[in-house]
Amino acid sequence: MTSSAFETVTPDPITYLDRVAATDLGRSYKSRMLDELEIRPGQTVLDLGCGPGTDLSTLAEAVTATGTVIGVDHDQDTVDAARDRTAKQSAVTVRLGDVHDLPLPDHTADRARTDRVLQHVTDPAQVLREVRRVLRPGGRLVMGEPDWSTLTVDHPDSGLSRVYTQYVTDEVVRNARIGSQLARLAAGAGFAVPAVIPVTPVFRDAQAADKILGLERTTHRAVAAGYLTEEAARRWLDHLAGGPFLAAVTFYIVVAES
Repeated sequence: MTSSAFETVTPDPITYLDRVAATDLGRSYKSRMLDELEIRPGQTVLDLGCGPGTDLSTLAEAVTATGTVIGVDHDQDTVDAARDRTAKQSAVTVRLGDVHDLPLPDHTADRARTDRVLQHVTDPAQVLREVRRVLRPGGRLVMGEPDWSTLTVDHPDSGLSRVYTQYVTDEVVRNARIGSQLARLAAGAGFAVPAVIPVTPVFRDAQAADKILGLERTTHRAVAAGYLTEEAARRWLDHLAGGPFLAAVTFYIVVAES
């Protein structure tokens, strides 16, 4: 059931985050999120779930030397990496902390962002309440999240595609449909939501898609969980590796104002 077309070893989290950021898709949606933040020099900007600091330097350029960028992440290894990468940027600080209980006083920041973070947290609504607490009145939060229930991978047996997507939404991602839920959750936390922007990348190259979706690794897990048989998984992967290939998933950028 193993194909040489796909990765079989899970990349470490830092490598994976850097990889996504370096793709055309990553650069495109991150640029759009930055535009929607409308950062001005001198502001304080939060990058919540900042990971290894992939976006901290870009935010620091936007606030200039007169502003402040604060990255927060729960993982010590990624915090260490982010600190190393931004050591020469005086505007940036990185803190170890839980986005459910931010280590920041009320009304600290002008802007905040979360990038593919809320799909993994225990309680997205609590995170949004915390972000609203630390934003100043008139502050802006920009979030980017997928809705994995929209994942489509073309295959002659469409039933296999449905089962694969069901496995992803049921078992792989904690808050798999968060992208389409963000506007409602933000409103429930007291935000106004002036914009919801859908972005639907289409993958035509199986290897490029695999580097983001982990097609073979996920298929193996679906077999172990009883969603697919070995034979069905083999047919699934053989077609994806041989092509023609097409996959798509909808990603939502949601703008919220305090």
